[in-house]
Amino acid sequence: MRRIISTCCLLLVSFFPFTVVAQTSILLIDAESGDPIPSVIAQVDNSGRHLSDERGQLSLELSAKTDALFSHIAYETKRAVLAPDRAVTIEMVKKTNSLSEVTITSFESERGLMEQAAAVSKVDEADLNRFNETSIVNAFNTKPGIRLEERAPGSYRVSIRGSSLRAPFGVRNVKIYWDGIPFTAPDGTTALNLLDLTNIQGAEVIKGPAGSIYGAGNGGVISFTPGKVTQNKAEASVMGGSYGLLKYRVGVDQTLENGSFSASYVKQQSDGYRDHSALDRQVFQLQGSFEPSDRQQITTKLLYSDLFYEIPGGLTAEQVAENPRQARPGSAEQNASIKQKSLYGTFVHDYEFNDHWSNHTTVYIQTTDFENPFNLDYKKETQYGYGARTKFTLNDQWGAFPVRLLFGGEYQFANTSAQNFGNRNGQADTIRFADDLITTQGFLFQQIEVNWTPTLLMTLGVSENFSQYDINRTVDASAGDPYAATRTFDPVVVPRIGLSGQLTEYSAVYGSLSSGFSPPTIDEVRTNEGSINLGLKAERGVNYEIGYRGEYLGGKVQLDASAFFFKLDETITTYTNEQGVVLFRNAGATDQKGIEAQLDYFLVSNPVGLIQELKVGHAYSYHHFRFKDYVNDGEDFSGNALTGVPQNNLVNKLDLISRTGIYLNLTYQWVDEIPLTDDNTVMQDPYQLMNVRLGWRKNFGTAWQLELFGGVDNLLNESYSLGNDLNAFGGRYYQPAMDRNYYGGVKVKMRY
Repeated sequence: MRRIISTCCLLLVSFFPFTVVAQTSILLIDAESGDPIPSVIAQVDNSGRHLSDERGQLSLELSAKTDALFSHIAYETKRAVLAPDRAVTIEMVKKTNSLSEVTITSFESERGLMEQAAAVSKVDEADLNRFNETSIVNAFNTKPGIRLEERAPGSYRVSIRGSSLRAPFGVRNVKIYWDGIPFTAPDGTTALNLLDLTNIQGAEVIKGPAGSIYGAGNGGVISFTPGKVTQNKAEASVMGGSYGLLKYRVGVDQTLENGSFSASYVKQQSDGYRDHSALDRQVFQLQGSFEPSDRQQITTKLLYSDLFYEIPGGLTAEQVAENPRQARPGSAEQNASIKQKSLYGTFVHDYEFNDHWSNHTTVYIQTTDFENPFNLDYKKETQYGYGARTKFTLNDQWGAFPVRLLFGGEYQFANTSAQNFGNRNGQADTIRFADDLITTQGFLFQQIEVNWTPTLLMTLGVSENFSQYDINRTVDASAGDPYAATRTFDPVVVPRIGLSGQLTEYSAVYGSLSSGFSPPTIDEVRTNEGSINLGLKAERGVNYEIGYRGEYLGGKVQLDASAFFFKLDETITTYTNEQGVVLFRNAGATDQKGIEAQLDYFLVSNPVGLIQELKVGHAYSYHHFRFKDYVNDGEDFSGNALTGVPQNNLVNKLDLISRTGIYLNLTYQWVDEIPLTDDNTVMQDPYQLMNVRLGWRKNFGTAWQLELFGGVDNLLNESYSLGNDLNAFGGRYYQPAMDRNYYGGVKVKMRY
């Protein structure tokens, strides 16, 4: 009988194998504080969705190793492998939804935003992705005191507190870094249009002079942060929209035993709203990150950008009324456009000598091939350059006071071969002049931070700056003989002092006094009609600022406000001669007073509710900017409003995230009238913009994520110009922006 029973049991096991199920205990905690996280959603293969309890715990019955995806509205999504009958702790990284949790690396010192004695705005990935993802313009324009303009697709202009006054095109008077690498050329210009959103995960913007750490530039500093590899994934996306918009991207991230690797390629093209305003851009990025030891990390990047865009040109008010989509007469016939191919190679090294000393060093090399046919001429340039920046940091205790000491330096070099030709029907004609240009700039910086009390932090910094232009004119069709010119700017010492005091754990006040300077760029000294203006002086300014940051109702209400007074001497402004060439001159002094504030509050924040998050935000800027002691050709412009700067700017935002995966981003912006001439006789009318994006994002299992999205820009169909030509000859002030336009797309992500 026993033999029969044994045989039957053996047959049952053979035909119906038993699965051993074991209990797996999971604890979800905050990666920084270690506190348990309730209401975390765990999505497990073949086991549905589960929720952690008030103690951050949940239990699962598993029979084998299983992938799981952990998500929470306030934390970054995390993927992990679970094993049966094994307790596991999952650390989750919190999203920076609260001012007290935001960490800022500005002024080369990683501290909480509440400790920073400066006006700093942070643009995160959610800000960049709340619009159509074709440019950074809309995202940056939601922040107080910051205004990006796009005169034509791909043609950017950055104004931080009015700093674009001397930038008829391109980015000047603002220092830009990418992963700590100087992205602004040594001549003071920045080819911001080389970067795609793929190359950026977020940014920090310092408003006002920051020369004590970052050298020349009165406008401020933008520090872009590239994405980091945190998991193995492959992504693909495609989107299309009005006026021939098409953009697609592929990318892969791969973690390694002691580092990571990533690669991405993106292509964007459009026909443009206006005639002769097409864009075609391709960007490829390759990145590797390695940790040779516990104390050091090395990151290398290769960035290649191939950019082409057409320049439609400025229109008069009559031409805009007749047909805002037309190009300036002659732009298409002369093929007014820009072709630019650039290659960047970068090397970043971090090393911790011990618990007190560390070093951060960046090195880059770059080469650029630039071609710019325009209505009046044809410009060709080839350039190569290199640069480096290094910073040593000491964290120590001096007596009863915690101290952080920073010192280092930055050096950049560029050699440019530039030729200007006549333009005959879009082709380079007879050479007019040719120059070999060498630009160098460098500075040393020192900064000390002292915690006089647990709530009072003092920052004192200073830099010593050097710069020089060498212009060797090899061909000059008008003057004949070659000649050389050199402009060396006297060494400039730029100091800054800041005090930050925390009133409570969730509120702080600050004040700062900072100096800045900005020498003219080589494009301002060497103009397109062939003159060399060595008499153009560097701008010098002093900024006084106070601010307040605070949170209320457990972080549901957040306020960041500041008031400033910036005195600028030898202000550089633009004017246009009778041939339409933009020239530059010093315009005495300006007084720039302003108030900026950002208020955000959560109406709903419930990770398990149908509406998980409903957030409203407001950003307001009041800029009372005036010329002082400005007389030109017998006309006194003293007291006039600063050209190109709206006095009032208001942005309202609404963001909704639901448990079903549906999300909504709604943005409304009102911009005050803008003076277009120094005498303030021509103004752009106030305008209002509304943008909306609606999407659906869902995880399928633990590996796949799908997102569908669509939106409308300029929903109110407003007629406006996003980037006017200031003091333009012939009344060609206006660069009409798109009317109401639509877009939609799909993203697919696979985790592996």
